[in-house]
Amino acid sequence: MKLAAAYIRVSTDDQIELSPDSQLKQIRDYAKKHDFLVPDEYLFIDEGISGKNTTKRIQFNQMIGIAKTKPKPFDAILLWKFSRFARNREDSVVYKSMLRKQLGIDVISITENLGDDKMSILIEALIEAMDEYYSINLAEEVRRGMTEKVQRGKPVSIAPFGYQNMKQEFVIDKEYAPIVQMIFSDFLNGMGYRQIATKLNTMGITTRMGNHFENRTIQYILTNPVYTGKIRWNAHETNNRLKQGENTIISNGTHEPIIDSDIFEQVQKKVHQIRSKHVKYRREPSQDAYLLKGLVRCSSCGNTLTRSIKTSLQCNGYAKGHCSVSHFVAMHRLNSMAISLIELLLTTGEFELIHRDTEYTQQRDIIEKQIKQEQRKLEKIKEAYYAGADSVEEYTQNKKRVLQTIEHLTSQLPTTKDNQQLKKEFIQKHLESVKTLKNEMIDEQFKNALLLSFVDHMVYNKTTEQMEVFFYQ
Repeated sequence: MKLAAAYIRVSTDDQIELSPDSQLKQIRDYAKKHDFLVPDEYLFIDEGISGKNTTKRIQFNQMIGIAKTKPKPFDAILLWKFSRFARNREDSVVYKSMLRKQLGIDVISITENLGDDKMSILIEALIEAMDEYYSINLAEEVRRGMTEKVQRGKPVSIAPFGYQNMKQEFVIDKEYAPIVQMIFSDFLNGMGYRQIATKLNTMGITTRMGNHFENRTIQYILTNPVYTGKIRWNAHETNNRLKQGENTIISNGTHEPIIDSDIFEQVQKKVHQIRSKHVKYRREPSQDAYLLKGLVRCSSCGNTLTRSIKTSLQCNGYAKGHCSVSHFVAMHRLNSMAISLIELLLTTGEFELIHRDTEYTQQRDIIEKQIKQEQRKLEKIKEAYYAGADSVEEYTQNKKRVLQTIEHLTSQLPTTKDNQQLKKEFIQKHLESVKTLKNEMIDEQFKNALLLSFVDHMVYNKTTEQMEVFFYQ
């Protein structure tokens, strides 16, 4: 009996596809009849995701990553239809070719089962072309319909804060419309985004989705022309809802405005002034710290191990389908391994220090560059003498002057302690850190910061269950 993986994908825009359970049932029935075994660990499901490309298909990328391992983990990938695999011919050709020709893994559609002859290859290509055409045509039809609706002043999205959706129209929400007016008024009276958000949160008011207000929520409300009776829509909308481009449509809506257009324009001028005064927004560092965050690397590809679920780590490259070796490991297990190894290395001294750029090395680099410049001068002096441009006396004087400069620069090179002395001082300084790392009363964020102060990186090998630690000075 041969092993097989099952890949199932369901999107939100296709009404004719089967549910994940229905697809899986048909795949298991097919596997049983054709002598395939589909273990649960080789079941990959992407729900509510388009097949236009593989970027956001986490399970698909994980399946491809596992398929690259040696020896090959399964003999085939079973699909309900080829359209589940990809609706982009380029992706389909690339991944099928890699799986079939390089890895020896077949890709089988259980409802479009084809052979290996020339005609079957042609039919499969036709199916892929039809799937891609369907996907592109569906997207165009949806955009066309929504564009026509927006141009007539009809909404094509959920009602923003302050409005309600009623019979495909925006209707003023009498409870929250005054809040919108208060936001505009407070902003014009000098309150900032954060102050307004704090005020609303203190009042117990939440967003349409039941969340707390944030800076960006307030900014979105203040820059949304829907409150003046307009409809705004971008047929090629990005994740940035505040960005308006050449594809943005703004038309006169059929709903009642909450904000006067003059007030709205005053607010836009003030928003523009704020943007021009401040540098680009920078994210605050994540507070979701854990002991080994940013420190452990995969022994196979060098990518960092990141949190995959709350209590485990996985190679970031493997999660994206770029690495062929899973490094999935429980966080507490890796923590224990790392602390024990650090204690052992600091006790025995059996490690080498990585010397990062310090004031010492920077100063040394500058002087060494100056010495090299003088050495190049020596070469040019010699060339001038051999070419007859300088006499013996001139050559001797110039050479003596440059050699004196080199001698002076060499004497200025900063001296350093020998490596053994550096290591001894390093151990004395950081051996006490082990007690802190073992202390369960100290939070993970502090411990992580402590490790980052003297550990350059760690390498974890899942196959051998071994770890290396590299310290820096």
